[in-house]
Amino acid sequence: MQSLCRSASPSLDSLFLFASFAPITDSSPQFRLPSLTVSRRFKLHCCSSSEATMTNNSSSVADSTDRKAKETKLWGGRFEEGVTDAVERFSESISFDKGLYKQDIMGSRAHAAMLAHQGLMSDSDRDCILQGLDKIEKSIEAGEFVWRTDREDVHMNIEAALIDMIGEPAKRLHTARSRNDQVITDLRLWCRDAVENILGRIKYLQVALVALANKNEGLIVPGYTHLQRAQPVLLQHLLLSYVEQLERDAGRLVDCRDRLNFCPLGACALAGTGLPIDRFMTASALGFNAPMRNSIDAVSDRDFVLEFLSANSITAVHLSRLGEEWVLWASEEFGFLTPSDSVSTGSSIMPQKKNPDPMELVRGKSARVIGDLVTVLTLCKGLPQAYNRDLQEDKEPLFDSVKTVMGMLEVSAEFAQNVTFNRERIQKALPAGHLDATTLADYLVKKASWFFPAGIPFRTSHDIVGRSVALCVSKNCQLGDLTLDELRSINPVFEEDVYEFLGVENSVKKFCSYGSTGSKCVAEQLGFWIEKLGMEDTIIN
Repeated sequence: MQSLCRSASPSLDSLFLFASFAPITDSSPQFRLPSLTVSRRFKLHCCSSSEATMTNNSSSVADSTDRKAKETKLWGGRFEEGVTDAVERFSESISFDKGLYKQDIMGSRAHAAMLAHQGLMSDSDRDCILQGLDKIEKSIEAGEFVWRTDREDVHMNIEAALIDMIGEPAKRLHTARSRNDQVITDLRLWCRDAVENILGRIKYLQVALVALANKNEGLIVPGYTHLQRAQPVLLQHLLLSYVEQLERDAGRLVDCRDRLNFCPLGACALAGTGLPIDRFMTASALGFNAPMRNSIDAVSDRDFVLEFLSANSITAVHLSRLGEEWVLWASEEFGFLTPSDSVSTGSSIMPQKKNPDPMELVRGKSARVIGDLVTVLTLCKGLPQAYNRDLQEDKEPLFDSVKTVMGMLEVSAEFAQNVTFNRERIQKALPAGHLDATTLADYLVKKASWFFPAGIPFRTSHDIVGRSVALCVSKNCQLGDLTLDELRSINPVFEEDVYEFLGVENSVKKFCSYGSTGSKCVAEQLGFWIEKLGMEDTIIN
């Protein structure tokens, strides 16, 4: 038996996908087969005449061109010559799909257990395979495993290493399995874990935004439409609007996770198998809801990847909008927000600069997340059923999208925890823009008169207030600065009580509809989110 594991020490970048996506909740699916656990005293020589050895190597991916003789491919029986070096370099996916190693080993454990249960493999071969997979997984996690480009991908690397380690029993593992159903099983398992991690980051940002809102009770800011001043709103109300968007982002991911949680394993290349396998057993062991009904669909479907990338793209757009608003607000022109030094950067030439770079990058990185979605949409649009090698190209955009969104969520939360809103600057800015004009129109709608006993129609009120604003513009003043006589010169319906509706503070007090920016309404919204996010013990009133 050949010795396996010419060791390697992967770079941090190459290990990102291994390390980042351990499930973050106790409820996340975890695969174990306790009834099949092999004792640590069980020796590999039950399967071979000698123990496998581990040696260190400085390269994480060994190039087959460094070897004196190329290894025969596991699929090479009908071929008389090997592929060229150029084809091998172009075709390999191990440089990125090694990120699926944990899921690939998980699937192989379940598959081996099922084969033994169905009499397609002996119990001793099963136990030997499980023991070998344990050793391979440990060597990968220790950075001692050599990923070989001549073995093409994560599946062939692990299977070939297992054959090197335990010999003939390992050759039974691929019974009733193709790389087509193997890779899509791995990918669904990986996406399931990735969704859990993104959900955790979304909640972390929601908590940061709710905490920021709680600290800024009563602060009124200009609300904008068309980037023009519109109406006064409570800052708490504005911050909670992003919390609401993030909640829908989380909901889309939960829906995506529910739809992807079906097992393709056992679909084989596309047509299934004539062997008596139990797909329900493997689906259950891997935490899937059920096996996929149609084997052709099982190996060719990438809907779940597209849905995941779409959900990530929408999340990225929401974060980009938050980033844009905060970048604007941090400018001298607005001056509403000051980030701390810990989330700011400077200029290499201009000593005075303090830039909100993290949120600029959040805005910028949304482009690549959207690009990842477009890449896979374009990849899939012309593919006939069933599996095509083109689908190898779905992984890098998927991995990039998840990594990028995770980073965007993390840094947005960091930024939210390190900003201060400039109350004095905001209050000085509030009078401009006639933000109370719509509240004045509401006043007129409710104002009964001899001519309009049921109140003035809104379109008429709109016209009256419009002429009032025009008068303010000519006098360079605010609506509250107009005298009662000046208001009555526009329409005699105005009375002394009109001043209870003018000014941003009075205006905010008048909002009372469900979900509005009125103080009571916003307090209810804030209380809802504090309870939903489990923040009762962390919020100091």
